[in-house]
Amino acid sequence: MMWLAVRQALGAWLFSRHNNGKAQRISLSTSRKEMIQRMYDVAIVGGGICGCSLLYELSKYNLKAVLIEKENDVAIGTTKANSAIVHAGYDPENGTAMAKYNVEGNRMIKQLCEQLDVPYKQIGSLVVALSEDQLETLKVLKQRGDKNGVPDLKLLNHEETLVLEPNLNPEVKGALLAPTAGIISPWELAIALAETAVKNGAEVLLRSEVAEIQKENGVFHVSTGDKTIQSRFVVNAAGVLADKVSSLAEKVSSFTISPSKGEYYLLDKNQGNIVSHVIFQCPTELGKGVLVSPTVHGNLIVGPNAEKGEAGHTGTTADGLDYVRKLSVLSVPGISFRDSIRNFAGLRANSNQDDFIVGESKIQKGFFQIAGIKSPGLTAAPAIAADMVRMLEDAGLELNPKDYFVNTRKVYRFKHMDAAEREQIIVQNPLYGRIVCRCETVTEGEIVDALHRPLPPVSVDGVKRRCGCGMGRCQGGFCGPRVQEIIARELGLPMEQIPLDRDGMNIITGTTKQ
Repeated sequence: MMWLAVRQALGAWLFSRHNNGKAQRISLSTSRKEMIQRMYDVAIVGGGICGCSLLYELSKYNLKAVLIEKENDVAIGTTKANSAIVHAGYDPENGTAMAKYNVEGNRMIKQLCEQLDVPYKQIGSLVVALSEDQLETLKVLKQRGDKNGVPDLKLLNHEETLVLEPNLNPEVKGALLAPTAGIISPWELAIALAETAVKNGAEVLLRSEVAEIQKENGVFHVSTGDKTIQSRFVVNAAGVLADKVSSLAEKVSSFTISPSKGEYYLLDKNQGNIVSHVIFQCPTELGKGVLVSPTVHGNLIVGPNAEKGEAGHTGTTADGLDYVRKLSVLSVPGISFRDSIRNFAGLRANSNQDDFIVGESKIQKGFFQIAGIKSPGLTAAPAIAADMVRMLEDAGLELNPKDYFVNTRKVYRFKHMDAAEREQIIVQNPLYGRIVCRCETVTEGEIVDALHRPLPPVSVDGVKRRCGCGMGRCQGGFCGPRVQEIIARELGLPMEQIPLDRDGMNIITGTTKQ
């Protein structure tokens, strides 16, 4: 018992040291009663990358902002299940919101990742042409990208392409090189933005599905069942459910969302170096085609396909994965799919409009939309958030910058430390000397640290998104039970209350013997 107390104290001390003693730990109850008694300036519905980006931007000002999310964590929907690409911006049509926000977001995202200690690599991308006709498509994409303001685009011939990527199809005709494209950990960016916003006084209300939105005397009343949040402005960033949330405020939604499902392979790290750029195929009416790309964690990601989807349904299929495999080897024939360690699917929020839907509702004044955010939504999110703040100001939101704003964050990753750094941190906190996840070299100190940050995870996968434990070859087969124990210990909860991910995804369902 004494050692347990020491471990908890060390974890709390490390949390305090990381955040200069200024951060406040958010309890699991998150003081909901207190939150609903307050009047907010802005309430954001949806805790994906767009909602978290906006909360971060709003936390720079002296105002009260709250993010309302129906799940037990942020970044649990489309944000955690996508291609993890920072797009350069040559693909969106000229003059669209997609084009504007893509290019601006690409410029912003690198600095954000540096400040908030989020994994990001600017590795560039290649759109490959596998026929003479597709060479003409590359020219169109370059012209479009030049008009969109994408820097340093270059058309490559057959030889130049294979010099950069020798493992491509030897019949490749050429490629479009976009050096500003990159790869990122999308869920880690969303979590970092939300955590930093909380450190700056913003609030996050989890496990709160919006059921009703009414406006009375210029104030929105956002009901999550037995609780109501009052706010001057509401921003709808609910992803594949954005049309449903919109209809609550507008009564008849001004748009519809038809989710598109994309399925992926995640391959082991022994496949991570087969290409060094993001490899796109020439786009079609179905999208950007099947890509092949390294990930920031050293794996290889392959996908997606594009099929009709449904909110809440992200299962993979044999036919869908077979399609991904057959198309991907057209551009990179040497992929070893025997080394797949995970298959997953994500949903894209396709709307009945050709562009992102960003701005104030024409039906309900004070109600704003960030909707229909499909690719390149991840890249565009920071720019959308910055522009949304301007729109809110134009609508009457008073913006007074804070005298003191925390815009940095540090995460200690034992795996990436040298021997001296490891020795030092183990002396400071012995929990860093205990490896929990052998595949990814994640320590108990990192897990405890995550559990005492401003937005603590309550599930095994919530810890996985913050620390990487369970992302390796065994996919949590060895470390999962230990992570569950640590969560229960640090949060003071029974083991059976710790889900795999969303509430209801129970790991322990009962006892087998007394």
